[in-house]
Amino acid sequence: MEYCRDPELQNKEHGFINGYELVAEILRKEGIEWMACFPANPLIEVIAKHSIRPVIFRTERAGIHAADGYSRLMDGEKFGVFCMQRGPGSENAFGGVAQAFGDGIPVLILADSDVTANQDMTVTFRTPKNFRHVTKWADTIRSPERIAPMFRRAFNEMCTGRPAPILLELPRDVMAAEVSETGQGYIAAKAGKFLPPQSDIASAVDALLNAKRRVIWSGQGVLMGAASESLTEFAELASMPVMTTMPGKSGFDETHPLSLGATNLTYSGQARKWLDDSDVVFAIGTSMSGTHCGQRPPAGKTMIHCSADPADINRDYDIDIPLPGDAYLVLDAMIENAGSKVSEPGHGRRAQVEQEIGEVRGPWIDSWMPILTSDEVPINPYRVIWEMEKTLDHDTTIVTHDAGHPRDQMMPFYSGTVPHSYIGWGKTTHLGYGLGLMIGAKMAKPDRFCVSFMGDAAFGHCGMDIETAVRNEIPITVVVINNSGMGGYKEGMPTAYERYGSSALSGNYADLAEALGAEAIKVKRPDDVSSALERARLANENGNTCLVEIVTSMENRMSHP
Repeated sequence: MEYCRDPELQNKEHGFINGYELVAEILRKEGIEWMACFPANPLIEVIAKHSIRPVIFRTERAGIHAADGYSRLMDGEKFGVFCMQRGPGSENAFGGVAQAFGDGIPVLILADSDVTANQDMTVTFRTPKNFRHVTKWADTIRSPERIAPMFRRAFNEMCTGRPAPILLELPRDVMAAEVSETGQGYIAAKAGKFLPPQSDIASAVDALLNAKRRVIWSGQGVLMGAASESLTEFAELASMPVMTTMPGKSGFDETHPLSLGATNLTYSGQARKWLDDSDVVFAIGTSMSGTHCGQRPPAGKTMIHCSADPADINRDYDIDIPLPGDAYLVLDAMIENAGSKVSEPGHGRRAQVEQEIGEVRGPWIDSWMPILTSDEVPINPYRVIWEMEKTLDHDTTIVTHDAGHPRDQMMPFYSGTVPHSYIGWGKTTHLGYGLGLMIGAKMAKPDRFCVSFMGDAAFGHCGMDIETAVRNEIPITVVVINNSGMGGYKEGMPTAYERYGSSALSGNYADLAEALGAEAIKVKRPDDVSSALERARLANENGNTCLVEIVTSMENRMSHP
C-alpha cells in the first residue's frame, strides 16, 4: 500500500511498520505538529516518537475546543487533531465535537477502539454510529490497507466544501497489525475549491450596483477562506456597508467607516437598520442557518447567497441569486466584473453611505456611553468590555467571548480589526468553550496576546484547564467577570432563586488560578481594569498564564436597538 514512511521507525529486519506508526507518518505529512489528547490511546506514545507534540488536557471537551481554535486560525492550511480513549473517552468527547459541528469547524477526531471482535458487544459504545450526525464523516478503519486511503479522504473532506469535524475510529487490532511498504509515499490532500458560472456573478453584481440600499452580510467562510482583503476591496469598490455574522466577526475591520459591526442576539444600531432597510442582501461565506444566536432579515428582499456548501442555499431562505462557491474566488470574480461598471453614474456613493452609517452609529453609541464608562462598584461588565476596547492592541490580540451574557454584551462593543482578532462562536452555546479555544489559538499564533472573556458560570466548566496551559507553557489570559451568579437566570426562576439560591454562585477564582500555577489578579474597582490587562499581557510575554478576576454587578441590559 502507499504511505509516507519514516525510515528511523521501520523495522529494518522485516521492512514493516504497524498502523499506529503509519498514522503518525501521515499526520507529519499533513503538517500536524501537535495533537490535543486525553489518555489512554496508544497513538499518543507513537506520535511523540515522531516529534508530534501531545498536549494532554483535563477533559476531552477542552482538548477538542483547543483543536477547534487552532483550525479556525489556520485557514485550511493545517488542522487541529484530537485523540481519546475508547468508551468513556468517546462518550465525553461528544459535546466538543457537536459544538465544532454547529460552528462548521474542521477538526480530525481519532477515536481509540476495542478490537474488532468485540465491537458488536451490547455494552460497547459505538463511536462512529453515535457521532455521525455531529460530523461530516465518521467511520471505522477495518483493515491496515485502508489506513492511508481513509486518512486521505478525511483530510480532503476537511478542506473541501462545508468545514466540519471528521472522525476515524482506530481498532487496536487493526492498528497493531504490520503494514508493508510498496514504494510510493502518502500524498497530502489539497483543497478543492469551485466557482459559480460567470453569468451568475454578473447577475449578482448588477443586482447590487442597481440596488437602492444594499448590504453585505459576511460570515466565517470569508475568514477561513482568507478572503478579508477581497471583501474590503469589493465593499469599497461598490460603496457597500458590511456587517458580519457572529462567527464572521473580524472578517471585516470594524473600525472601517463602511462597517456595521457584527450581528448576534445583540447588535449595533446601524447593523439592524441596514438589515431592515436594505433592498438587496449579499450573504457571503455564511450558511445563513436559522439560529437563535443570529439575526434574520425581514421578508421582501432580493437575496444573494454565496456558500461553499451548495446545500446551504435555499435551505432556510428563498434565494434569488445563488452563488455556490469559495468566498475568495467569488469575491475576486465580482471585483473583476464590477470594475468597469462602478464608473457609471449613480454608483459613486461611498461618502454618502459612510455619512449615513455615522449618523446612526453616533446616537446609538452615545446612548450607551454612561454604562460603558460607569464608575459603579461592583464594576459594570460593560465597563470591563470598554476598558478592553481601549486598552488592548486589537491588531496583535485574539479575543473570544464565552456563552451567555459575556457573548451578548461584548459582541456590539469590542471591535474586531484584522482577521481572527476576534473568535465569534455559538450556534450551540457550551459554557467554558472559550478557554480551550484560546489554548488552540495560542498554538496557532504564539506571538498574539490571547484573551478569553467569560463569566463565573463558564469558568466552572473549564477552570481546571488553566493548569493545562500552565503545564504545557501555553501562556494565555482568562478574564473572569465574577458576578456571583448565572446572568439572566434569576428572573426566569424567581421562586427557585428566593427559596433555594438557584443560579447563585460563589468562589475565589484568582486564588484557584494561583493554586494551579498561573499568575492571578483580582480587580474590584473600575479604574484598575486597564492596568490589570496590561499586567496580564506582560505575564504572557514572560511565558506565564494569567487569570484576571473582576468583581462585577449582575447586568441584564442588552443592545437590542
